[in-house]
Amino acid sequence: MITNNINRAVVVINYNSIVVNAYNDNVIHKIFELQKSPPYKPLIIYLKSATFLHEVAQNIPEIALKLSKQFWSGPLTLLRAVQI
Repeated sequence: MITNNINRAVVVINYNSIVVNAYNDNVIHKIFELQKSPPYKPLIIYLKSATFLHEVAQNIPEIALKLSKQFWSGPLTLLRAVQI
């Protein structure tokens, strides 16, 4: 399952040009370890489409779903708690 998910959601660490599978907990924990960052520090997750939003976020308000249908992919940023 993990290897197929890289086509749906990735984490990009811009200043290091690292792209990792957002569904791989071990890799995500390693990013925090390498950056010496606390685990509550947010990471940016890029999704291929809004259909994958429910896979990586929790408690998504209805307005966020409506906006994602209208503006995805484009000038839209959603901040949500992650459930990976």
